[in-house]
Amino acid sequence: MVVRREKKRKSLRGWRTHGWGRVGQHRRSGSRGGRGRAGYHKHYWSWVVKYAPDWFGKRGFTRPPRIQPRLKCINVGELWERIEEWVSAGLAKRLDGGYEVDLTKLGYEKLLGRGRVDKPLTVKIYTVSKIAVKKIEAIGGKVIAMMEEE
Repeated sequence: MVVRREKKRKSLRGWRTHGWGRVGQHRRSGSRGGRGRAGYHKHYWSWVVKYAPDWFGKRGFTRPPRIQPRLKCINVGELWERIEEWVSAGLAKRLDGGYEVDLTKLGYEKLLGRGRVDKPLTVKIYTVSKIAVKKIEAIGGKVIAMMEEE
């Protein structure tokens, strides 16, 4: 049997009701099951199960930002830029051919690997990234860390 709606759609352009009668058939949101996301817990539940199984419910736990620990970090490049300033202030030491600095006393908790270093550094820090360790050790320096990270 021929599908009638195909012919109606093509032939009734400009005709107000397109063959669906006078009293609002195929006109309001009831014909499509509601507006927006209506019916996802009712008559569209099989659609939810098939196409959006994680739409409803909660997964996991999000810690409030006020209780999340925030580490004060410094990059290798920034450390190298500020080392002379710290030496003149007495917060770091100049050694023969390099520098020694205790970042824990300066309030930093983690050393990251962005930037570059030109002279050997001996750095004391709580946590340090692997890239930062590689950069400092490649130039002949040393990192004293309480815990290494990826």
